[in-house]
Amino acid sequence: MSSGPQFMFDFGSPNAFLSHEAIPAIEQRTGVKFEYVPILLGGIFKATNNKSPAETLAGIKNKREFHAVETERFIKRFQVKPYIWNPFFPVNTLNLMRAAVAAQLDGVFEKYVDAAFHHMWVEPKKMDDPEVAAKALTASGLDGTKLLARSQEADVKAKLIENTQSAVERGAFGSPTFFVGKQMFFGKEQLREVEELISGK
Repeated sequence: MSSGPQFMFDFGSPNAFLSHEAIPAIEQRTGVKFEYVPILLGGIFKATNNKSPAETLAGIKNKREFHAVETERFIKRFQVKPYIWNPFFPVNTLNLMRAAVAAQLDGVFEKYVDAAFHHMWVEPKKMDDPEVAAKALTASGLDGTKLLARSQEADVKAKLIENTQSAVERGAFGSPTFFVGKQMFFGKEQLREVEELISGK
């Protein structure tokens, strides 16, 4: 296969974080590299009239409990650490996702993705506060101030919009979403199917 699977992600999704934690081992097992594509989950929700699981699971008997069981199974299967719930949730990730595009352009994308996910779900912080975010990213060895400043540039903003619209046009309605060629997979649970497909099983 000429191009690897694509991972449409937003730092605001704990399930995207768990997927990110599981992907390195999948890459190692299959020899196939994932392409990370920053999207804005809020933009996808708006375009598809979708809502976050925190809203959709509210008030439904047994569904939230099953969701927790499913997460435990994922953590066990992929041998990843669970996330720590961010007390500031929901965090507005607009500038974080724009800065992800800036990090791509500046050649520090992988380091940035690790850092942003870390400060959202490993040592959770109020990452929609520009000062908090800049300090956290800088502590992770990045130029946080520069990246967040770059997030306000027109070409960076336009690229995030383009990524988000393209994902919706291809069928996405949330994050994490994966594409293998034209085939779409939604949710961390389908990572197993993504792995089967790319490994040719």
